[in-house]
Amino acid sequence: MTQQFQHDVLVIGSGAAGLSLALNLPSDVRVAVLSKGDLHNGSTFWAQGGVAAVLDDTDTVQSHVEDTLNAGGGLCHEDAVRFTVEHSREAIEWLIAQGVPFTRDDSSEHDDGHFEYHLTREGGHSHRRIIHAADATGAAIFTALLEQARQRPNIELLEQRVAVDLITERRLGLSGDRCLGAYVLDRRSGEVDTFGARFTIVATGGAAKVYLYTSNPDGACGDGIAMAWRAGCRVANLEFNQFHPTCLYHPQAKSFLVTEALRGEGAILKLPNGDRFMPRFDPRGELAPRDIVARAIDHEMKRLGVDCVYLDISHKPAEFVKAHFPTVYERCLTFGIDITRQPIPVVPAAHYTCGGVMVDQQGRTDVPGLYAIGETSFTGLHGANRMASNSLLECFVYGRSAAADIIAQLPSTPMPEQLPRWDASQVTDSDEDVIIAHNWDELRRFMWDYVGIVRTTKRLQRAQHRVRLLLDEIDEFYSNYKVSRDLIELRNLAQVAELMIRSAMERKESRGLHYTLDYPLMLDEAVDTVLDPNTAV
Repeated sequence: MTQQFQHDVLVIGSGAAGLSLALNLPSDVRVAVLSKGDLHNGSTFWAQGGVAAVLDDTDTVQSHVEDTLNAGGGLCHEDAVRFTVEHSREAIEWLIAQGVPFTRDDSSEHDDGHFEYHLTREGGHSHRRIIHAADATGAAIFTALLEQARQRPNIELLEQRVAVDLITERRLGLSGDRCLGAYVLDRRSGEVDTFGARFTIVATGGAAKVYLYTSNPDGACGDGIAMAWRAGCRVANLEFNQFHPTCLYHPQAKSFLVTEALRGEGAILKLPNGDRFMPRFDPRGELAPRDIVARAIDHEMKRLGVDCVYLDISHKPAEFVKAHFPTVYERCLTFGIDITRQPIPVVPAAHYTCGGVMVDQQGRTDVPGLYAIGETSFTGLHGANRMASNSLLECFVYGRSAAADIIAQLPSTPMPEQLPRWDASQVTDSDEDVIIAHNWDELRRFMWDYVGIVRTTKRLQRAQHRVRLLLDEIDEFYSNYKVSRDLIELRNLAQVAELMIRSAMERKESRGLHYTLDYPLMLDEAVDTVLDPNTAV
């Protein structure tokens, strides 16, 4: 039997952005936080590097702003960059107050007896400004925030809940466009429940699972982007998909990212013969922005016909490596790789979705009552290439900003009236799940081959043709069979893939993460790629 729920705020997604927003709401606001798997399955938990923020007296807001603008290939919105950086210190102070155990720098002690936090440096940054918890920052942040959320009786944490679609006034045939909640699959019962809410937030992360090789966990399927698009929200800059240059290359090492902080501490990229190659591509070498490093690795792999390159930090003292990178050290050791003595085999993999649902500085989308925060959103911060460790910062700054906006609107926003239940009377159980598995595999393979690190118009046209056929097949399947997590994710992933391809085809230049052999030069004017669901293709 389907159930109906009502909350003041419905948060779809249980990562850094969603939990930050929930924890910044007053204790008398009823909040539901949905996780489509176990709470620990999101990208936040696996983030290694850290959070970029202006914390040291030698650093400045202007320097952080300029570094971000330079990395963004001319497409960053300076107001969004400045807004984010200006609120970086208070975001970090809030995290420390929540109990996040950032690594301290024991080498220097102030007169007042307090130790400074250790700051590292990553690609594109001109200063050491990455605060971290060893090399498992995401796990430390997530664990602290989750513990805080569990202590708040007004926050209900619901696992194994997969959002199917947003409920809007327009969907129900009412006048207006306001978001009223969402239909949500309870994986335990197999039923689709109805969640009504005064405010709904999509904080579901990115869509890197659209690619065959990715550093992301299995749930990164672009759910929030696809749902918001179907609800009437514009999306922007989805052609900019960041490929992390260094993921562990090993048949059993599923989606393990080798943190950029290794390069920040002196790790060197080498060819199989031991030669260093990054200085040939950029004077900054291994500390060049990620798009440059990923393309350089891709170029060398294709030029030499090799499966991987190597990241070497073995020239550093063993104790230094173990102390600063315990997670990478232990994980590599399980595969027989001692990083204190030998290089790490690495390949690029899809890592971060720089575009997303268009929002303002409060996280508000085009649809009243609907917010998007974190990797799901497009704030203008990242431009054509996200600078390292700005992503977690964005989660906290915009999570707090959206919470403040919701608080201001709560007194004047009524609870939605009883919403219609999910209608499954015209569908049956599927006996053809092989179709889902086949379409899933085909989608991710042609996205990797045709819409990857290096693109051409012909490849994009082929991808567009295939994705539209897939969308038709998926829509027919969706209309006739009961929903499952696999079907919901495939539907969303195919929709976001189509938006990525369409965005890439519209950009007739190479800029940042979008590199095409047919238009290798960058145009003089930097313009966002904006797609509107209310405009016919």
